[in-house]
Amino acid sequence: MDPRDVFAAERTLLAWVRTALAMMGFGFVVARFGLFLSLIARPGVAHQPGNFSVFTGTALVIAGVATAVTGIWNHHRALQALRESRSIEHRVPPAVVVAAILAIIGLALAVYLVAAR
Repeated sequence: MDPRDVFAAERTLLAWVRTALAMMGFGFVVARFGLFLSLIARPGVAHQPGNFSVFTGTALVIAGVATAVTGIWNHHRALQALRESRSIEHRVPPAVVVAAILAIIGLALAVYLVAAR
């Protein structure tokens, strides 16, 4: 097994971890966004803090956890394939799934921001 391949697998794992941390951090910010909106509401304008930002932020945190677990699983599969000298096959690349989930959550946030103004 070539050490360069092992290091490449570790760099890929670190990219998954970086993505997972960013998603979890952004999820926390989104979850607290409803509180921020209620704090900056104009006096005399009643702002009903909704649960949408909490649910969306929680979904992002859970998606970040799932991304970290997916990265660990892919890293394990890659090292196992390297030990057995075989190629790694993906039916649907996990990065495509993560991008699709983020696109759906981003679209939901955009709709919420337009509706909340």
